Formats: sequence, structure tokens, C-alpha cells
Amino acid sequence: MYQAVRGTSDILPEEQAYWRYIERRAVDTCQLYGYQRLDSPTFEETGLFTRSVGQGTDIVEKEMYTFADKGGKKVTLRPEGTAPVCRAYLEHGLHNLLQPVKLYYLASIFRYERPQAGRLREHHQFGCEAIGDDDPSLDAEVIDMAWRFFLSLKLKNLSLQLNSIGCKQCRPGYLTTLKEYYAEYAESLCRDCQVRLNRNPLRLLDCKQPSCQRTARAAPRSVDHLCADCETHFNQLKGHLELLEIPFTVNHRLVRGLDYYTRTVFEIQPEGGGAQSTLGGGGRYDDLIEELGGKPTPAIGFAAGIERIILNLKKQEIAIPAPPGVHVFIAHTGDEARDESTRLASRLRQAGISTVAATGKKSLKAQMRQANSLGVRYAVIVGDEEIKTGTATVRDMANARQKTVPLDDLPGMLK
Repeated sequence: MYQAVRGTSDILPEEQAYWRYIERRAVDTCQLYGYQRLDSPTFEETGLFTRSVGQGTDIVEKEMYTFADKGGKKVTLRPEGTAPVCRAYLEHGLHNLLQPVKLYYLASIFRYERPQAGRLREHHQFGCEAIGDDDPSLDAEVIDMAWRFFLSLKLKNLSLQLNSIGCKQCRPGYLTTLKEYYAEYAESLCRDCQVRLNRNPLRLLDCKQPSCQRTARAAPRSVDHLCADCETHFNQLKGHLELLEIPFTVNHRLVRGLDYYTRTVFEIQPEGGGAQSTLGGGGRYDDLIEELGGKPTPAIGFAAGIERIILNLKKQEIAIPAPPGVHVFIAHTGDEARDESTRLASRLRQAGISTVAATGKKSLKAQMRQANSLGVRYAVIVGDEEIKTGTATVRDMANARQKTVPLDDLPGMLK
């Protein structure tokens, strides 16, 4: 028997309430902050990601789903959401609009990694991008937006982790200092970090191996090597967050996993959960648009994993609104009554009343069991006697009371 591919999952009807709840809150938050939706293709040319995400990252080297299409072109299933938005920004001339351009997306993300709770090989993200402005107040606004989104879901005990990793002017000097420090511990590093030491030293700070974490605790801090502009930017950002009354912790080991980040990086985590329980995060990527062929264009964004949010909603036992249910069930006895129930169901649906009509030749008792399982408020019963009199029996399922109602009056009465 076929099963879902490892690392993917079906979203069953009983889980849909969580997804719709999160999506509604995401859309409402975006409207509050003036963001518009953008949907990009599920796959892109592979070069878009190798150029933007970075050759030395785990995503490019180990996790991307890449294949040749029928024309021989290499394409990749979207492993992250920012690069496609930037490609669309350039392709469709959005740089000609008033800046910053504010966009959001809800999308599937594909990465070939070890499946774990809240992070599957196909998972889903809500993300926002603000492109075209380098003002630190925009950084604060994006962080505020992410923070308010999680609070709107009624999630509690959140922690904002913040750092600045500098720019292309000051970061090279910091990376040199970082490599010199780690060179003394090269033999004790895990295999991945021994590779990172030469290819992507910033990621050394992000390793989850206990031995590497011990080394990272005393590593040089990026904030101590910022140029004057980056230092001013970071200080102003912290000031804006204080004005917004958003508590934060400067985490000197926070770097994020993509090469395009510059200056601001941040993550929002449940307190005590650690980086592997991160609900969402993001940062600045001031050089990415230029890397993709555009003019120098500053930008900042964030993304949140929907599966991981659902895990935390359940863990915190947060009650979510139930989705709209079926309002009316129509039961019938006899062939003529079955035909009438079909017509009646159509009339009720046209009146905007959610309705299920019994099918087949089940007994009336079995049909009423079905009405109970659907949780309907009213059961409408049509039989031969009702057909003769042009009426139907309406049962209030909450108290089992019944009354006879003319068929023509049913839509108005039920509505």
C-alpha cells in the first residue's frame, strides 16, 4: 500500500483548524502593516539558490531537491522563500514602485534533511520581505510585525534573540579573527565544522554539536568588530525596539543559516526551547538584490514555520476557534422523499446555509446517527407524509424538540 513519502505529511481534516487559524492571523497581521501577497513558483532555476543562499551552506550542498527538467535545465524545488521574492521584485520591475516594497507569502519549502518534529522535508512557511530601505526603524518594524504575529496566536513566554553580523566592509576582518581563534581547536571540531572553518567560518557559531558549542562560547563576537555604520545601525535598532517595548537578548552566536544575511539577524523562540525550537527568524540581506543582477538595494525579512507553530500551540494548550461546521442535515424516508431532499438541500445551500443530505438507503435511525456525528444544529426529516402536506419535520439537535415547518418557509426559518 502506498504511503506518503518520508518527510512529508497529509494535513487531515481534524488538523485544518490550526492551519486556517494561523493563515488568518498571518494575513490580518500583513494587512495591519501594509504588506501585499506574492506567490512564486514551486521551483526555480537552480542558479537562483546557489548564488543567493551560498555554495558553502548545508542547504545548497546537502538539502536542495535539484533535477533536470525535460529540456535539460537544472531546476530546484524552493528551499527558502526570500530568493524567489527578490527574483520577482527584479523581473517585474517592482524597484520602480515607491520603496520599500512590502510583500508576504505562504509557501511550501523543500529540504532534504532528517525529518524531525516541526521540520519535515516538505514544510510550510509564512514570510514577509520589505525591500528598498536601510533605515533601522524598518528592521524594528519587521521584528515588531513578527513579534505581534506570534502574540496574536496567543503564544506565550517568547524570547527575541538579536545580533548584528556586519556588512561586506567589516565582516571580512571579523571572519579572519574568527578563523584564527578556531584554528587552535580544529582537531576537536566535528567533521562539518572542520569544513566550515575554511569555507564558511560564520556557521561555526551555529553548530549544534556539544563539543563545538563549548568552543563557540568563547569565540570572538561580531558586534565587537562592526564598522562605524553597522554599529550605529545596530544601536539605533536596539533603541527602536526599546521604544516598542519589545524585550530582546543580544545573542553573539546567532548567525542564521543563509549566506545572504547582513547586519541584523534575529530569531523568536519559546523561552527555554533553544535554537532548534525557533518559531521564526530573519534579518537584513542588503546585498542580495545586487547579487541577483539588480542595483544595490537594502532589504529585510523574516519567515516562520507553520508546523513548528502548531507544535507550540498544542504544547501550550492554546484553544483555537473551531472551523464552521455543517448547520443542517436532511434525512429522508422513501424514494420520493429522497428526491425532495436533494431539491431542498440545493435551496438551503443557495440561501447560504451549510447542508448535508443523506445518501443511499440507510434507515432513519442510521441517518440520525450521521447527523449526530456531523454535529449539526438541525435535522430536517422528509417522508411520504411530509411530501403530501408540503412540510418537513425540523428537529433541534440540542434539545430534541421537533416542529413541522412548510417547505417554502424552511430557508428563512433555518437562516
